[in-house]
Amino acid sequence: MSFLPEIDRKRTQEAVEGIFERYRMYKFLTFEEREASITASPTERFHGPTNVTSDQTANIAIYNVDTPAKQKSFCERIERVVKRMPRMERFLIEERYMTTEHDYITDQHVYNHVFQPPISEGKYSKIRWRAFYKLACDLNLLVEKEKASD
Repeated sequence: MSFLPEIDRKRTQEAVEGIFERYRMYKFLTFEEREASITASPTERFHGPTNVTSDQTANIAIYNVDTPAKQKSFCERIERVVKRMPRMERFLIEERYMTTEHDYITDQHVYNHVFQPPISEGKYSKIRWRAFYKLACDLNLLVEKEKASD
């Protein structure tokens, strides 16, 4: 019996792939800034005034500054984690998950054509799992297997 929890590989892999999906969205899609509307909106208050003041321009300005900053810091964090990995793991992650061509590249293409010399599917899977495990540890994404109750 080990005192370490058993890791659910499938759910951990899904969590890491979800992070890379978010990374690509933030990295490669443009940010649309919000603009203040200059026309008054006809809101009907059935129960009188709400006594809440709203500063639409300030809220929009905060959103327009904070959102790109959060997206940039998220992308930089992912890139820092990947840069600390060993060469083979870093190469695999960058070529497979951190490109704009992600939707058109398969694992088979990477291990047969991108790696020089080509590697086997088994070796590719081991390298990918080690990279995913390190990413999951660093980003606090490890998913433990649920214990079966007796």
